[in-house]
Amino acid sequence: MKLSILGARVIDPASGLDQITDIHIEACKIVALGAAPAGFVAVDTIDAKGLVAAPGLVDLNVALREPGYSRKGSIVSETRAAAAGGVTSLCCPPKTKPVLDTSAVAELILDRAREAGNTKVFPIGALSKGLDGEQLAELVALRDAGCVAFGNGLESFRNTRTLCRALDYAATFDLTVIFNSQDYDLAEGGLAHEGPTASFLGLPGIPESAETVALARDLLLVEQTGVRAHFSQLTSTRGVELIAQAQARGLKVTADVALYQLILTDEALIGFSSLYHVQPPLRTRADREGLRAAVKSGVISAISSHHQPHERDAKLAPFGATEPGISSVELLLPLAMTLVEDGLLDLPTLLKRLSAGPAEALRLPAGKLAVGGAADIVLFDPAASTVAGERWLSKGENCPFIGHSLPGVVRYTLVDGRISHQA
Repeated sequence: MKLSILGARVIDPASGLDQITDIHIEACKIVALGAAPAGFVAVDTIDAKGLVAAPGLVDLNVALREPGYSRKGSIVSETRAAAAGGVTSLCCPPKTKPVLDTSAVAELILDRAREAGNTKVFPIGALSKGLDGEQLAELVALRDAGCVAFGNGLESFRNTRTLCRALDYAATFDLTVIFNSQDYDLAEGGLAHEGPTASFLGLPGIPESAETVALARDLLLVEQTGVRAHFSQLTSTRGVELIAQAQARGLKVTADVALYQLILTDEALIGFSSLYHVQPPLRTRADREGLRAAVKSGVISAISSHHQPHERDAKLAPFGATEPGISSVELLLPLAMTLVEDGLLDLPTLLKRLSAGPAEALRLPAGKLAVGGAADIVLFDPAASTVAGERWLSKGENCPFIGHSLPGVVRYTLVDGRISHQA
């Protein structure tokens, strides 16, 4: 099918393009930016005057909950929600049932994602068998099955020597390892950031050092082994400083932050609402400002949703007995637009942190608008507003932003030139 998108403000952070122009699409690819190629006659057109056209968003952590957790979500429901948030490419973590530590599970996820057709899905394989941190998973087989990186989530390796050997092996094959740096012993039993808010509420705390101790160890191991590393879900100013120091020393490490960490602080827990129960925890205003500054400077090159949908009952128990996580991928663009509204980022920089930055971090074939490249595009109206929850697509309604009016509306999401979401 031949499609022309006419009169949009086209922003491609990867190339620096920012101008009002047209995009022409044929056979899943962008065939021209600007004037149509000779002989090109569009079968369909989209009048995009007043809209921004940008690379489809790339989300590095979206829990699809399939296989094994169908009560929380499915590949169909969560990729549909992602498309509504402007996402065209996403990575799913290995915490499934069974764990994503075999080729069969990776192939199942990819097959069902292709059938759904809402977004492109890139699985993250388990670094260890069963995520138990003891035996290395079959990384090369998982890579060949389609896994783009490997991690253990918050299920840490208790034995540092075992972790070091795993990193050596990954480095040998130029595989990317994702770290969620949190010291198991310092974090064990904790529910909130260790500070005045947790003390006031009587909640067991997780100190900042749970992140920084693990992060310091992990960075030293990365330097020793030479493995390609990405650090996910940073929460503290001091953690960001460690990443910045490592980058200044020449380590090729990248980092992302959960979008909600750039908006919320531990003060949100005052009402004991389990909707704010997340792991790692929300931290202080000072930490939020440190994370925001790192996003602005580029030390943190990717903003992700860290979408974790839950069934209603998972959030109905007393705070400490509820399951952590926020369902937010379908609000990724409108929530991120609050950072522009607050004056933290200009629009091209925000879009870079949502597209080119994450794509480069994990070497994904995504995140840019280029002639000959895939027509993965988000078209949104920056002047309109989204009422969160007005039309909810994720199975998980565990979102504290439902009911809020947010800047920006995703009008179209295109995957390989095909409309996968239309407002």
